Amino acid sequence: CVLCRRTDDCPEKYGEKSTYVEYNLTVHYYCLLMSSGIWQRGEEDEGIYGFLVTDIRKEVNRAAKLKCNICKKKGASIGCVAPKCKRSYHFPCGVQKECIFQFMEDFRSYCWEHKPVQKFSVKGSRESSQCVICLELVEQLPLYSVLKSPCCKNAWFHRECLQYHALSAGVFFFRCSVCNNKDKFQKEMLRMGIHIPEKDASWELEENAYQELLQCYQHCDVRRCLCKKGRDYNEPDSKWEIKRCQCCGSRGTHLACSSMKSWEQNWECVECRSIFAKSGNYSKQQKRSLATSEKTGGTTCLLDEPSPKCPRPSSASQHSFLLQSPKIMCQSNVTPCSRLEFPASNRMTMSLSPLMANRSLSLQKKHLSQQRREVSNILKELKLQVNTKTTRLNINTENVWNSALKGFRQRSFSPTNAIEIKFTGCRNRLKTDTSDGSKHRFFKLLMLNLQNSSLFEGSSGKNLTLDSQALKENLYFEAGRMIAVSLVHGGPSLGFFSKTLFDCLVYGPENVKPALEDVADVGVAQTIKMIKYSNSLSSLQSTVHDCYEFLAAAGCLRPVTTLCDKNMLVNDILVYHVIKRIISPLESFRQGLKTLGVLEKMQMHPDAFSSIFCHEPERLSAETLCDLFTIHCSSDINKVEGADFWMGYLQDVESGESVVTLEDILLFATGCSSVPPIGFDPEPTVKFLHIRYPIGNKLHNCLELPITKTYEQFKNKMEFTIRNTLKVERE
Repeated sequence: CVLCRRTDDCPEKYGEKSTYVEYNLTVHYYCLLMSSGIWQRGEEDEGIYGFLVTDIRKEVNRAAKLKCNICKKKGASIGCVAPKCKRSYHFPCGVQKECIFQFMEDFRSYCWEHKPVQKFSVKGSRESSQCVICLELVEQLPLYSVLKSPCCKNAWFHRECLQYHALSAGVFFFRCSVCNNKDKFQKEMLRMGIHIPEKDASWELEENAYQELLQCYQHCDVRRCLCKKGRDYNEPDSKWEIKRCQCCGSRGTHLACSSMKSWEQNWECVECRSIFAKSGNYSKQQKRSLATSEKTGGTTCLLDEPSPKCPRPSSASQHSFLLQSPKIMCQSNVTPCSRLEFPASNRMTMSLSPLMANRSLSLQKKHLSQQRREVSNILKELKLQVNTKTTRLNINTENVWNSALKGFRQRSFSPTNAIEIKFTGCRNRLKTDTSDGSKHRFFKLLMLNLQNSSLFEGSSGKNLTLDSQALKENLYFEAGRMIAVSLVHGGPSLGFFSKTLFDCLVYGPENVKPALEDVADVGVAQTIKMIKYSNSLSSLQSTVHDCYEFLAAAGCLRPVTTLCDKNMLVNDILVYHVIKRIISPLESFRQGLKTLGVLEKMQMHPDAFSSIFCHEPERLSAETLCDLFTIHCSSDINKVEGADFWMGYLQDVESGESVVTLEDILLFATGCSSVPPIGFDPEPTVKFLHIRYPIGNKLHNCLELPITKTYEQFKNKMEFTIRNTLKVERE
């Protein structure tokens, strides 16, 4: 930052740090707002936040003559407004010294001696109360870190909690959490230095935040749906219009499937009818109509509906991709008569369980896909920090970890620089490459080395280890920094973090409860199991006696008087072994993850980031690749025929009817064997050209495909080229 000369990127403390390449300026938003000798003389879209560039440079020159009263360095652009006070300081120094900055009117600043303080009764001030936001203890003392609500007698806040709340809620929703007072509360908090941004609340700005409220249930739930176009087909003002249950609205039926002649007829699902029947409110006339409809030929629909209210997979969504290929269309023409028929009771039992399982799996995959799309947008936003200046890393393929560590520690390395990779140690040296494929390969090798290093322990879901030598060499910090840089610069998903480790990073170790699965040490796990499964007080006491030294060293030794004490003992051991024991490595690792603002985004979007930290990358499918690549054709080429060959080939590869894999196709086109969390830049494309063989342009993520007369020719050329090209590259 040109004003405070710090590289810290902490929006909550110093405001957003922005770099303007055209002006050659980097500045913290709060440093700019609070500087004493500069005003917003431009419009909002002029200069930087309305501050003219010439004014900023003048302010930098003015501040260069002023020494900070705190750090004793030049560049103190902020002065105390109290009369006769001549103290000057940088914004971060002022925050550290507990100065007050008022984000209103003239943006006044007060030093540590002249700052405003809240007045409240000293009587009983030694008591402790709960912070209304985080619910942790807060002392009722006139401290900088403690604020009292002006409108509620016993409402106390941590300053940090209140500032986070203000940044999230914005000026429209920031108010007292107890009495909901807005005007009086905001006025006092502004006076005490809380920044309330003029924006809408963060939850209001989420894309499609309330989209589910607009969704209308449209699915035919009767046992035998008569509609040939599927259960999700809905044609208004016809017999195939879907009518929802008039009571719950979460079940539906086609009018024809329930023998209804018009939309005006009432219809209830089986669950709602059973509830009415038990309560005695179901009329005899309705019961008679149900009995009649049961006897009518053609549909036993009303009583044949499935009883559990479980979500079900959409047949249209499952086969939407398959039906695009003519070859698949022929296979999907299977009549209902070709299925084996079982008695109704057997049919119900056999179909529901897989249906529920498939639907649950489908929903889980859909949810993960949505989260990964959200992560992609967040990482693209973070990548805006990366400038055009490049840093070259010479990576020895036989020792990726050490060469990467050496590169990250070199003086010229900066996370905000673009990265060039040059692989060495190979039989044929690879040229320096700035493409996403080369970087992706490097980061993939680096993350694999990291996963299998001594810094982590566990089988699938890994936790941090306690390696004193690694802690001494600051390797935990470097590991966190490497992960942050990898994600922003186009590296792969991690997928090996345990939920406990991820939660410790996001929510803090004090808010996490570990499980037995988090213990990688076999001996410790066995000790915990012996205590946990003790079935008598004597056996529990005997086990505790045998483990006396271990429990004493862990600080978990406690008197055992009842069998119930084992639960607290097990919890103490888990907390010590999984969390407290590695608190120093964890903190160092967290500091590394703060690089480029990754940890802050993780804390703001924990569900989204858990999809790439704790879950394996989504396996490629024909549908995924079809959606990933955009097809481009010149005007003299039949786009439809080329697209048919392309999609048909993807389907053959997915079903195992090819010597190459979907990963090979993606690697051939982009240099990446999986889709990185940040996505591709530029977006992958497919071009159909008059060429003999396919060409993978990794620099532009473009797959150039030949025009052929038959599908067999197209398939043979694809397999020959991709297989041999990748074989040569691997060698």
